[in-house]
Amino acid sequence: MEAAAAAMAVVRYGIVGVGMMGREHMINLSHLRDEGASVTCIADPHLPSRQAALDLAASFGWTIQVFSGHRELLDRDLCDVVVVSSPNMTHFGILMDIIEHPRPHHVLVEKPLCTTVEDCKKVIEAAKRRPEILVHVGLEYRYMPPVAKLIEVVKSGRIGEVKMVAIREHRFPFLVKVNNWNRFNANSGGTLVEKCCHFFDLMRLFAASNPVCVMASGSIDVNHKDEIYDGKIVLWTLGNLLCFSRINLKQVPDIIDNAYVIIEFDNGTRGMLDLCMFAEGSKNEQEISVVGDIGKGEAFVPESIVRVGTRTGGRAGVQTLHAVDERINLRGGFTNPDLSIVLPGTTGCTMDPAIWSILHFCQLFELKEGTLPLLLTCMMGCSPSQWVLLANFPSSKVVSSPLMRSCLGRPELKNSNGSSAFHVHVQGYA
Repeated sequence: MEAAAAAMAVVRYGIVGVGMMGREHMINLSHLRDEGASVTCIADPHLPSRQAALDLAASFGWTIQVFSGHRELLDRDLCDVVVVSSPNMTHFGILMDIIEHPRPHHVLVEKPLCTTVEDCKKVIEAAKRRPEILVHVGLEYRYMPPVAKLIEVVKSGRIGEVKMVAIREHRFPFLVKVNNWNRFNANSGGTLVEKCCHFFDLMRLFAASNPVCVMASGSIDVNHKDEIYDGKIVLWTLGNLLCFSRINLKQVPDIIDNAYVIIEFDNGTRGMLDLCMFAEGSKNEQEISVVGDIGKGEAFVPESIVRVGTRTGGRAGVQTLHAVDERINLRGGFTNPDLSIVLPGTTGCTMDPAIWSILHFCQLFELKEGTLPLLLTCMMGCSPSQWVLLANFPSSKVVSSPLMRSCLGRPELKNSNGSSAFHVHVQGYA
């Protein structure tokens, strides 16, 4: 009787941010209805998104309460778990409100945890003061069937000690979001934070080590170059006067659309990312290669296959494994992190790997004095294309220097072909 009652216990979910990703979470949770999951409330200031979520909830037989803000949702005691799927730049404030609320709510937050390392640290420290609350981060690539199979292969020792990890993502441009907030580094944290935190998380997972050095080159070459958005007039008051500091009525996207990244880990493993976001002609969006001292494993998404071979077996001995998990509905780049986290034998991605996944590049695209936890120095005795940024974490001070912005976005730091490069030494965040 007790087991039956436990099986029927309802876990109430609230969704903060019901745009594309928020509604994806609703679809995921609909698969858990037999396990007692129910979406009971949503919050979003965007009326069209709220209506789309209401229509979706009705299709699942859910009657939900709707709020324009997350604080109202928290105060009403309508949910046990809050899924945060709002734009990246809102994560910090929302997470702090949830964690510090008198009523405890467990949290699943979409990646990235926050857009700055300093904000991530503040969230982690706040969560430590609420041990009764679980905070998980939606780094769901770990749970995609082909990636999960490759993780299993690596952990089994079939390829030996990992020496190299190479990840290629060749895909379509960023999707259209509400007001296209994801076109700007200040909102998203930058492409390598917004999109590639998944891959840096996987590299660290495969390497079983923390990063110590990052080298990268990237640029804006193709996407969004013809887009223009309304900017802002920056205003303040001086006595009875209304003043403005600058007028910027037009803004163009500043997110990169391609990059090469090399990461060195403290155990000697090396990782490489090859990113292109104007490669719609690719058969697979992601190709992940892990090479050990006795073998190699590869995963392909969305083809959903894994290849494993050994040095002694050669090309003829390579095995092809079809990685399918019927419990998870894999659709290309989308998976079901909500479902994955509660599957038997799995655990959710906690905040520690989440902060490491953005540590390498957090806001390096738009460094401003006093705003970021980075200590910058530069080597002045060389040509601009060779200038180096040294970022020592977790200092909260940005030293005044001619390089108050990163190479990316600085025309005087660009190479002859218009690309940019930077070199970062990572000392950790603790």
